[in-house]
Amino acid sequence: MSDNTKPVALITGGGRGMGEAIARELAAQGYLLALMSPSDSCEKLALELGGVASRGVAEKAEDLQAIFDLTMETYGRIDAVVNHTGHPPKGDLLDITDEMWTLGSDMMILSLVRMARLVTPVMLKQGKGAIVNITTFAAYEPSLIFPVSCTYRAAAGAFTKLYSDRYAADNIRMNCILPGYIDSLNHKPETADKIPMKRIGHMEEIAKTAAFLLSDGAGYITGQNIRVDGGVTRHV
Repeated sequence: MSDNTKPVALITGGGRGMGEAIARELAAQGYLLALMSPSDSCEKLALELGGVASRGVAEKAEDLQAIFDLTMETYGRIDAVVNHTGHPPKGDLLDITDEMWTLGSDMMILSLVRMARLVTPVMLKQGKGAIVNITTFAAYEPSLIFPVSCTYRAAAGAFTKLYSDRYAADNIRMNCILPGYIDSLNHKPETADKIPMKRIGHMEEIAKTAAFLLSDGAGYITGQNIRVDGGVTRHV
């Protein structure tokens, strides 16, 4: 077990895309890292950044347990968690099967609950902790293009508020980041036209927002859904 005094961050979906960008930003800010992803990308990135890694997917409880155990065995503490997962199945609303809905629930809701069960006792013992969930700008403006994602990402926001209410007095915070169209995916050129900023967002912008929300500088922010979308969502 490490006797380090540096903060420790556990990141799921931490091998590529926004997860990789967050890992790089946190490493640059002095965090020690534990990364999980479905492929060896998390292992390669952890090797580069001096962290540890375990292959796995957010929808499997045993994979979350494995990265949690590895983090505690290696560092003995967990100061920050980033829950980041891939996209659930898509389809026409009533053509989506029970199995697809169940997978979406496991990916986007139960993964948050299971991770919270694991890390909350550690954070309670430490006297503080911060969790960031990466969801989507469409969580509160649902789109028929992403029915499963919209449904369960909205539920993730509700769980985030409930968790933050329960543990705010214990100095454990949970917030959501709602990314808009980000360059972690290949978007059609015309997509930028619908965004007030007239450009696709950068993964590094999501990473810096996540790092802020995990930091003491955001110590009075909890239970929030922070839209990082260039202004594309319309509700106020």
